[in-house]
Amino acid sequence: MEANGGHLVAEMLQRRGVDVVYTLSGGHIFSIYDGCVKRNIRLVDVRHEQTAAFAAEAHAKLTRDVGVACITAGPGVTNAVSAMTTAHFNGSPTLILGGRAPQSRWGAGSLQELDHLPIVSSVTKHAETVFKGDDVPRAMANAISAATSRHRGPVFLDFPMDGLFRPVEADALPDVVEQHAPHGGDLDRAKALLQEAERPVLIVGTDVWLNRAEDVLRHLVEVAQIPVIPNGMGRGCLAADHPLCFSRARSFALKNADLVVVAGTPLDFRLGFGRFGDAKTVHIQDSEAGIGTHANPDAAVWGDIAAILHELADEQPIDRTEWIGKVTNEERTRREADEADLNSDAYPIHPARVYGVLREKLDRDAVVAGDGGDFVSYAGRFVDVQTPGAWLDPGPYGCLGLGLGYAIAARVVHPDRQVVLMAGDGALGFSGMDLDTLVRMNLPVVIVVGNNGIWGLEKHPMQAMYGYDVAADLNQEARYDDILKAFGGAGETIEKAVDLPDAFDRALGAGVPYLLNVLTDPANAYPRSSNLA
Repeated sequence: MEANGGHLVAEMLQRRGVDVVYTLSGGHIFSIYDGCVKRNIRLVDVRHEQTAAFAAEAHAKLTRDVGVACITAGPGVTNAVSAMTTAHFNGSPTLILGGRAPQSRWGAGSLQELDHLPIVSSVTKHAETVFKGDDVPRAMANAISAATSRHRGPVFLDFPMDGLFRPVEADALPDVVEQHAPHGGDLDRAKALLQEAERPVLIVGTDVWLNRAEDVLRHLVEVAQIPVIPNGMGRGCLAADHPLCFSRARSFALKNADLVVVAGTPLDFRLGFGRFGDAKTVHIQDSEAGIGTHANPDAAVWGDIAAILHELADEQPIDRTEWIGKVTNEERTRREADEADLNSDAYPIHPARVYGVLREKLDRDAVVAGDGGDFVSYAGRFVDVQTPGAWLDPGPYGCLGLGLGYAIAARVVHPDRQVVLMAGDGALGFSGMDLDTLVRMNLPVVIVVGNNGIWGLEKHPMQAMYGYDVAADLNQEARYDDILKAFGGAGETIEKAVDLPDAFDRALGAGVPYLLNVLTDPANAYPRSSNLA
């Protein structure tokens, strides 16, 4: 067919089934836009390239398929680097398409002339400049394959303008062939350890979701009677109200376990770097590179996580009723202890009270995203995720400012479900102008800002270390709801806990983007025990 490079980019996206591209306009990528318009691929345009790339990453996590962002050259690409890095750490199959100054004038000082590849190569699975239009189909097929093959991750392609706009004659277009890493490790040893264990615990992470292993996970834990502790997008893979899913009893379970099986998440700071006292460990990942060799697990297995969990379910376990009972009692005790904060009418508002109200208002399949420090740590503790693929958080890279991109993608992917973004007031500052995107694109999302007027994750520890703090104060008088109103959305400020239930009802029923600016207690510090370094 006769086309140009930009049309071929769009054609390859359409052949893959991509029907939305997140973007911010720039002349370098007009040809791709033209190809998308002619193929009815939706363009969701935002106010900052980081939001486009974060939205593409969230789209990838929610759909378990490639998410696409298209950004202009130079600063467009550098603005998206943090989002690419987040996708790298999260293993999200994200395709970032960048414009590039024309190759025919390279070195002469064209607008936004920059070699992007040295900047992005360390945080992408593959990065390539596609110089000629007739190379686009091959490059796109290879890029999508790399992004979606285990272990998944971001891929970057950029296109010089002179190659992108020039007419080409394309022959038969290539198919995308996913090339997954082979299985390996000691599955028999893992099965034996599980069979022998009296007090096992299974930690499930994001890659259990991305590898479509939620059904076999449920079968395994019910057959083997293993307590499950969810992590990342592992939340919801086993419903929070399933009798074998635990969140509050995590410390107790890990302290008393004789075997910890970690599936689909790295052995990083969130899991004590894989040190679980005297317990033996099994690490299951979808590729060998993800195995936490620094922790020297007793058994490691890699490959298709669903297939591995299915194999583990083959063995009939010993009776673990007593162990399950102890973990269940601990879970119940800790949940009962949390009720005071979740129902607190204290003034200023205890941040946990926000979640106490939220839990009563969420549909079972609501999508909740978190973007922040202490306020979102409470979300991780108190939001019970009942549906697979309904939780979005920053992941181990901990990059703030992704919230609005995540919320945009969640509403695009799930137009008929509740979408709620829980954001710290500090985090909202990174991408607040994209409140405008929610209004322009008619994406009714509820944003709850925990406004304590400080960088809480820094202020309290600095005071404890030095007796003072610096560079840790914000402005609690800021009316973040008025910003959204100025763009055409709606919102309100909440100062008293008693007003929260009705405010949530108004927000969830508004049918427009709605921001609840909740003034929370700046003296409250999340009771953190993790070693972040």
